[in-house]
Amino acid sequence: MTNLANISRAGAALRAFMAGVAVLLLVPGFAAAESDRPPAPPVVIELFTSQGCSSCPPADAFLGELAKRKDVIALTLPVDYWDYLGWKDTLASPTHARRQRAYAKRQKDTSIYTPQMVLNGQLSAVGSRREEVENAIRIQARRSAKSWVPVKLTSTSSTITVDVGVRPDGQKLKKASLWLLLTNNRRAVTIKRGENSGREIVYHNVVRQMVPIGTWTGDAIHVELSKRDLMIDSYDACTVLLQADGNGPIIGAAYLRSGEIDN
Repeated sequence: MTNLANISRAGAALRAFMAGVAVLLLVPGFAAAESDRPPAPPVVIELFTSQGCSSCPPADAFLGELAKRKDVIALTLPVDYWDYLGWKDTLASPTHARRQRAYAKRQKDTSIYTPQMVLNGQLSAVGSRREEVENAIRIQARRSAKSWVPVKLTSTSSTITVDVGVRPDGQKLKKASLWLLLTNNRRAVTIKRGENSGREIVYHNVVRQMVPIGTWTGDAIHVELSKRDLMIDSYDACTVLLQADGNGPIIGAAYLRSGEIDN
């Protein structure tokens, strides 16, 4: 389990990396060939959950199932606003709660809750309601079919490379942020107090750091990241999101699992 000292060290290393390691280049010639495009864009699912929420374990288990699928990119974002119930969430970040509130404001929701799944930054569902989530996945897959921006993540022994394609025909968005999310594939936590006292819950694709690595304005871009500075502590996977307006629609994404990173 990553302690506060490790998180602080990770943050310092990431700030150093952002100051001078990333290389951002415009690549006018890059556009994913038709054969490189997936049959359908993956749907990005963000689960807002808490170790102190008795309604969350079924959603946590469901997220683990979704994480195995090729048609989705499933992420866990633990929040801290239930900590007062008697157990301080060991994986939570106030950044995740702010992100959830930003989604709620954009979607004109009057409150936030757990477990909530947000799909492609646009559609929300109760995370434990499988039929509701599956329907939302189908809706988002159809919506993004013609407007998805191709994103490719590759790994070498020393770098992680991100390639983002050009704006597809019909895509109206002119600007989006490129985010790098560092994650843990699997974290098992034994909860000793609160509503889930005595339970061990397994979390999947847990977001531990989220940092901006570039801005996309419709042209292709190429970003090279130092693996030495990124893959620190227990991070073993990463995701890239291309997202409008910070917390707007997600219009491109890619994911590297631990086996793909350790090249």
